Amino acid sequence: MINHLDLGPTPFSRFRTLQLLIIKDEITLGGNKKLKIYGELTCNAGKRMKTVNRVFFADEQEAINAGYRPCGICMRDMYKLWKQNNGTQ
Repeated sequence: MINHLDLGPTPFSRFRTLQLLIIKDEITLGGNKKLKIYGELTCNAGKRMKTVNRVFFADEQEAINAGYRPCGICMRDMYKLWKQNNGTQ
């Protein structure tokens, strides 16, 4: 898991570092560390979160191992499966 603010000292440097990590496939998913939700990098809900809460994952297994759940918007099928397996959460 990579915290967004750890990618660089300025917004531009974080943006460039993030672009490079995505191109290299070292980051494939984003997440909200406050809500413990992960989803696709293109998710509109994820794009609105505060930078301080934004984290990135190499893959889905890394997000699950960190205790995150799938986004109900961009990963609807995975969210439904997660919800079935986790009761009324």
